[in-house]
Amino acid sequence: MRLSFDEIQNEIKRVFMDYGMSEKKADTCARIHTESTYDGIYSHGTNRVARFVDYIKKGWVDVEAEPTVEKSFGAIEVINGNMGPGILNALYGTDRAIELAEKYGIGMVGLKNTTHWMRGGTYGLHAANKGYIAIMWTNTESCMPPWGGKECKLGNNPFVMAMPGPDGGDAIQMDMAISQYAYGKLQVTRLAGKKLPFPGGFDKEGNVTDDPGAIEESMRIMPIGYWKGSSFSFMLDILGSVLTDGIGAVDLDQKGMGSCGGASQVIIIIDPKKTTSMDNMSETIKKAIAHIKSSEPSEHSTGIIAPGEDYIQFRKDHDLNGIFVDDSVWEEIKSL
Repeated sequence: MRLSFDEIQNEIKRVFMDYGMSEKKADTCARIHTESTYDGIYSHGTNRVARFVDYIKKGWVDVEAEPTVEKSFGAIEVINGNMGPGILNALYGTDRAIELAEKYGIGMVGLKNTTHWMRGGTYGLHAANKGYIAIMWTNTESCMPPWGGKECKLGNNPFVMAMPGPDGGDAIQMDMAISQYAYGKLQVTRLAGKKLPFPGGFDKEGNVTDDPGAIEESMRIMPIGYWKGSSFSFMLDILGSVLTDGIGAVDLDQKGMGSCGGASQVIIIIDPKKTTSMDNMSETIKKAIAHIKSSEPSEHSTGIIAPGEDYIQFRKDHDLNGIFVDDSVWEEIKSL
């Protein structure tokens, strides 16, 4: 079905308030879920509402918790999320890192003991739209096999890079999981009754497959770049733990509080005005985009896009036709 932005936000806000959130917190969280859906990230927008509510009911998310600063040294701070809503903690950490970047040129917040931040790109865009460069990631519980292994021993640790767009336009952003396809993408593709465009993992017999349901069942998602992605995910996990004085996959597994329950997140914000002018940055971006798009399209190409242009395309479609929401997902939200 197709719904308006306000319809979606108001219904999600109603649900969150019914489960104990203050109106202000519920409004912010509902807006972020709706923005993710508006940008085509259905897996971490409307599709995550019911699971978030389940975590509240189980006590895995404390809707009344507030983040607290544990350590502060120059451009670095460590903040304890106290198991509060991950969206609110990540917004708080990003804003604090922006304040540090304003003062020092760069700011780093290590956010520990937090919960799922939903779409990581939310916070990259938040910083980029204010004129800053963002590099950030979260670690997760084990949900991906290391290269050469069968069992899930690695987190699928989302990594985000974002910067202001040229001439004040739409931000440039990369927001990616370390698997070829995130579990949320597998779910969305399965619900649509489709196959993956490229193989994304292994079935229970160890065969490479493009069937999202078979990969969900086996939990053998494929890391990007095979062994390279496996190593990248490992480093994000341990750096996330060390830079936050928090925990990583092995301890998150033992904690057993759902997806990202107790996760560690690193938020690095840089003020590009300290290294270049905004005009120079815009020109650099425009030249780089023109350069990649000058390539002759490959066989069966659907076009060359710069990072972030996919969500701009979703916004145009949703502005014209309404925001897509899976019927079963919407009924589930309304029933909460």
